[in-house]
Amino acid sequence: MTLPTTNGSELSQKADQYMAYETEEVITWCGGCGNFAIQNALRRALVLEGFAPDEVLMCFDIGCSGNGSDKIEGYTIHGLHGRVLPLAAGAVIANPKMKVIASAGDGATLNEGVNHLIHAIRSDYPILFLHHDNQNFALTTGQASCTTPQGCKANSAPDGAPEESINPLSLVLSQDPSFVARTISSDTDHMTEIFRKALHHKGFAFIEILQTCPTYNKHMTDPWLLEQAKEVRELPDYDAQDIWAARKIVEIAEPIHTGILYHNRDRKNFLEVMKHRDEVQTTPVEEVRPYDLSDVLEAL
Repeated sequence: MTLPTTNGSELSQKADQYMAYETEEVITWCGGCGNFAIQNALRRALVLEGFAPDEVLMCFDIGCSGNGSDKIEGYTIHGLHGRVLPLAAGAVIANPKMKVIASAGDGATLNEGVNHLIHAIRSDYPILFLHHDNQNFALTTGQASCTTPQGCKANSAPDGAPEESINPLSLVLSQDPSFVARTISSDTDHMTEIFRKALHHKGFAFIEILQTCPTYNKHMTDPWLLEQAKEVRELPDYDAQDIWAARKIVEIAEPIHTGILYHNRDRKNFLEVMKHRDEVQTTPVEEVRPYDLSDVLEAL
């Protein structure tokens, strides 16, 4: 793999760190899949922000995005379908010194695990969550998901998806989140920029990635996404601290507004509201130690 030249000399100077995330595993995504660019952008962001592979835990759900679990070097774990968020939450609570990143598709996040998404937002776990939204269950050959636009054909809906689709960002913003952003897999530079900023958010950072799926999603292509995407920084007087502005803008179908849509820096995350640990300097994993159970066993 050649070193990407985007991000200029800053990334070029960190070639060794970038290649440290390389593995010898054969990539099995379809040609043109948005996952290639997403993983590339994540590697760039981690390197540019100074994260080594042994400082990050990457949690993967089931699905095409989950097939990236062995395609990037570092601590990775492949969870159950729809359950990546409680897995990631347990990990970051146990060891807050690790940067925990979770990835899941629209099917896993909103069909299978929407309950976990709601509580991850509510608790504001310090997790970076990459929501890969390709608007179908691609790994199982293109069934409609709850984000498939109404009327779009899929293998499970040859006449078109009958129901209205869920708007992920509208749902997330209704739950009083602390960080919400949107980007597209067609723009690696933009993804890298958004990931870099989200890596330093202290709470639950939700990033919606509108991801191309050239095999099963014919209506959301790279040219269409690039044409429709419009950065919120281009809007006059847009305030990313105004949640009502964010709620209004995600209801607009076209253009697709990207960038940091909402950011609340003042909200305390889950770890900060654990009063019983205010004076504790160690992490739970550091508190694990052996116990002598011989007296207990002898009493049995």
